[in-house]
Order: sequence, then C-alpha cells, then structure tokens
Amino acid sequence: MKIMKKRTTLVTFVILTTALSNISSSFAQDPTPTQSSTPSTSSTAAHWYDKYSIKGYTQLRYNRLLETNPKLKCEQCDKSWGDGNGFFLRRARLIFSGDAAERLYIYIQPDFASDGAPNSQQYFQIRDAYFDVALDSSKEFRFRLGQSKVPYGWENLQSSSNRLALDRTDGINSAAPNERDLGVFFYWAPAEIRKRFKMLVDKGLKGTGDYGVVGAGVYNGQSANRPEGNNNLHKVVRVTYPWELPSGQFFETSIQGYTGLFTVQNKTTGISGKDTSTDQRAAASFIWYPQPLGFQAEWNVGKGPKYMGATHSIGSANLQGGYLQAMYKIDVRNQSLTPFTRWQYFAGGKKQELDARAYRVRDVEVGVEWQPFPALEFTADYTISDRRMADATQQSNNQKGSLLRLQAQFNY
Repeated sequence: MKIMKKRTTLVTFVILTTALSNISSSFAQDPTPTQSSTPSTSSTAAHWYDKYSIKGYTQLRYNRLLETNPKLKCEQCDKSWGDGNGFFLRRARLIFSGDAAERLYIYIQPDFASDGAPNSQQYFQIRDAYFDVALDSSKEFRFRLGQSKVPYGWENLQSSSNRLALDRTDGINSAAPNERDLGVFFYWAPAEIRKRFKMLVDKGLKGTGDYGVVGAGVYNGQSANRPEGNNNLHKVVRVTYPWELPSGQFFETSIQGYTGLFTVQNKTTGISGKDTSTDQRAAASFIWYPQPLGFQAEWNVGKGPKYMGATHSIGSANLQGGYLQAMYKIDVRNQSLTPFTRWQYFAGGKKQELDARAYRVRDVEVGVEWQPFPALEFTADYTISDRRMADATQQSNNQKGSLLRLQAQFNY
C-alpha cells in the first residue's frame, strides 16, 4: 500500500510539473491580449485638457488710403471708417471648445477688441457662450442653448475669419446685429452632411460650418449682449442643403425667416411713435462654392422699425436688401489668392441704431485676399459707397465716396 501511494504521488507530481511547464511556455510565446494591446496605466491616463481645444484669430485694419470723403462712415460694419481714425483692431478672439461629455459640447468665444464706451476700445466681451446637447450618439439631432448665432442668412453664419469681403452686408446683417442672440435652437443634419459642412470649411471654400440642414429656435431678439426689451420672443426657421454635383462641384441653397417684436431703446429725447414694432423678415440664399469660380447671392424682404422723417417718429416700415458676389480661387504652391467683387443694396431701418435710423445703401467692392500660409492672410478691398441716412438729429445725410481698406488677419 505504501509503495502504491508513493507511486501515485510521484505520477501526480510529474503531471503537475509538466502542465505548469507547458503553461509557462505558452505565456512566454503568446502574450495575453492585456499585455499586447493595453499600454500601462501611466501612459493612458486621460487629462481634462485632452477634451478641449483653444484657437482664435485677430484682424488689424487700416481704412484711410485713397479716401475721398472723410465724412463717409459705416456704424454697422466698421467704426474705423472716416475722419479721426487710424489703425484699428477689428477683432481679437479666442475660442475655447470641446466635448465635456459624450453628448455635451461647449463653445465659448470672447472678443478682446470690442468698443466699450465712446473713445474707448479693446474691451472684453462675450460673443458666443453656448452648449450643444445631442439627442443621439451620431449628434444628428441637437439642441443649442445659450448665446450663439441666429440661423438667419448664410453670410451671417459664415465666420468673419472665412469671409472675403471685410464686413457683412447692411441688408442681411441688419436682421441680426452682431449675428447672435440669447436663446434655444434646434439643429438637424445627417452625419454625412455634417461631414460635408466641415469639409467646405477645411478645404478653404469659405463655408459656414455646421448649422444643420434644418435649424429652428426662439431667442430674445434684441441682439447679442442686450436684455430682452418686451414680452415677446423671436422665432426663426432655416432650411439649407449643400448639394454635390457629379463633377465634384458644391453649391448650397437656403431659405429662412423670422418674426417677433423689437423694442427701440436707443432714441433721441422727445421722439414720438411706438417703442416696440413688428420685426419680421424672409430671405433666400444661393452659394456656388469657388472651385475655382464662385458666386454668392442673398436677398431678404420684411418689415421693421424705422425712423419716419415726415412725422418725426419711429414706426414699422417695409425694407429690403441683399448682395451679389463673385470670386475666383487660385491655389499656387500651397498659397491661395482669391480676387472678388461684391455689390450690395439696402433700403429700410436699422433697428439697432439711434432712432432706428433710416438708410438707403448702394456699395460696390473690388478686392483680393492673399493667404501665403494658413496662419496669415492679407486683404485689400477698394470700396465705392453711396449712403443716405436719417434720424432725429439729421433729417438727411447723404455721403458718397471711395476708400482702400487693408486688413492683416492672424489665425492661431
């Protein structure tokens, strides 16, 4: 019995030793998935700043070359037109953005070159501060909450860093001064079209970025960084689509409209009329992306506050305006040269200006943008302008003239 127990123990020991030897050899020859595919914890630790990015741009301008009329000014577009002006920081912006969570995207953009008070410049001001909440994993359906661009007008949605002409047109931009307001917007676009929107920017085709195929929302309506002035929210709807032809050419068509009430708060003492007036517009947009020849056309009609000279009051009046633009993109040795020309017209009131100032604008611009490398752009824009305006302090002020405008833009 003892001999049999010893033999059994010996056999068991030999089997265990052989098995352990085989397992050890197997580990040595074929590492486990954990060993082969997962780096050490120290090298994969996520940092909060991995989720976010910082970028921005600055625009430096000079508008006094070849100037024929120093009294010609443009309060809406560029306050450094005309007498008493020199070099001017038009924009100086930093953009902080990223995914705070899988379905929560944040975007905050301050401007360090805002006018704070008369004869005071370079004030800090929030331009964008919004949060996108996605309803699905591909982010085709999302709500945008906070201060952001109002989805009205193609050129309003196009970033100033991408635009060829130095300023937006009076007719389109007067619909949403500063392009932004505080509210809630809904956007929808298929994943494939969202990629197309991004590509139209990344390839230097001057796109707007992703504001959805369908955009709709409610917002205060008094423009960015101003509190609501009445008990009525503005409503807006926009439908757009970037088409692709078999040749690879892209073009985009859009329709949009908004309605609400606007309260004129910047008024001359003693002026009569209603403070709050109907504010509504509809617009159509057509964009033929420059590959290499491009066209832009937008026009809007509507009704809004306007200074009435005959009665020395503010009332609701019809308005219309838009623009036509042509450009040609030339790429040579990683540099880009884009000559352009633009004609614009506007007749109506500008709700954000003193007394909802009445305007009639006819401008023609001829210019060229040169981008020697992505971080640097130069633009020369020769403007021929005919502007007539009226408010309670000036019943008729018609200024005509021309000037050469220069801009250096730094992208970082």
